[in-house]
Amino acid sequence: MNGYTHYRFDPDTVPSPCFVVDEELLKHNLAILSDLKQQTGCKILLALKCFAMPRVFALLRTVLDGVCASSPHEARLGQEEFGREVHTFAAGYSRDDIIELCHTTDHLVFNSFSQLERFRELVKKTTASLGRTVTLGIRINPEHSEGATPMYDPCAKGSRLGVKKSQFCEDLLPHIKGLHWHNLCEQDADCLERTVKAVETSFGRYFSDMDYINFGGGHHITKPGYNLRLLEDIILSVKNRWNVKVYLEPGEAVALNTGYLVATVLDIVESDMNIAIMDASVPAHMPDVLEMPYRPHIIGSANPGQKKHTYRIAGASCLAGDVAGEYSFDTPLQVGSKLVFSDMAIYTMVKTNTFNGIRLPAIALFRSQDRQMEIVKTFGYSNFKNRL
Repeated sequence: MNGYTHYRFDPDTVPSPCFVVDEELLKHNLAILSDLKQQTGCKILLALKCFAMPRVFALLRTVLDGVCASSPHEARLGQEEFGREVHTFAAGYSRDDIIELCHTTDHLVFNSFSQLERFRELVKKTTASLGRTVTLGIRINPEHSEGATPMYDPCAKGSRLGVKKSQFCEDLLPHIKGLHWHNLCEQDADCLERTVKAVETSFGRYFSDMDYINFGGGHHITKPGYNLRLLEDIILSVKNRWNVKVYLEPGEAVALNTGYLVATVLDIVESDMNIAIMDASVPAHMPDVLEMPYRPHIIGSANPGQKKHTYRIAGASCLAGDVAGEYSFDTPLQVGSKLVFSDMAIYTMVKTNTFNGIRLPAIALFRSQDRQMEIVKTFGYSNFKNRL
């Protein structure tokens, strides 16, 4: 059973709107990741930019080696709540960022050699005063695109992310212990295989000087049909040929198909077509639907016209484009009908906003073994007021 077609809880048992994470589905993904670690000896980090729910960190750290952060706030969350390795990368750091990160991160990755040169002495001095050690790394740009959507392609022309081969400063090599890249997005191991070949062609001469190589994220490891054997072969090949540790930092693979967004129909509007207005909002609660863009699945629905009753599902905000898509259902929707969107753990809770002052969805954890629903957090007016 996966998060695309089923759910095992009663939608009426949670506030609306509400994100619901199924603990057993998380365990299913963790079992796959655990086996990958056992087969290869790689290390796997949780990408907090994708999924950052502290309530389940105790479960995740039974398998995962730590977190990767994109800011001082994420790094602090990882240190305080996850309690294992903290890796941090950002496109740029301020001096205050560096000082704060010296308290929280274990591996600090720079986007350019100019930032490395500017801040390495500050890192050394600050960590020495704290009695800590922070390893420094550089993000490289493979100059090899595998993504179909330019917005999500770090190797697209004009990308600001990572050092290109022509910009690599060999004289600063003694100051770094790791190389990191990221160029995948929801992709299989064949994309990684081609990327590794491209990276080794441009940067392979530096691998033997490193303690670790970080393959970044975007690996759809827990998606049914993913080529796990090829991924294992790639990891083992890099580890053995270059005598380095290999890190992966997936977010989606950890929480893929484990979460839902429960919403309620507020009104049915008759226009050029029937439109169901829900208490959730696409730009406020699931912005990737507009950014990617994609059409999220509503459990029990089909494409327009495939079932008897077709509706456009729209949100409660003032944005004309606050629309999830068009769906058909076996029975007519009515005020009070529940809509359950699948695969809503990833890039949802971390991206929610209070546009129009719309209430943030509650967060719940469902334990299907004993059919217990825990309301982890609810939000109200103070969450709107205090951020402005």
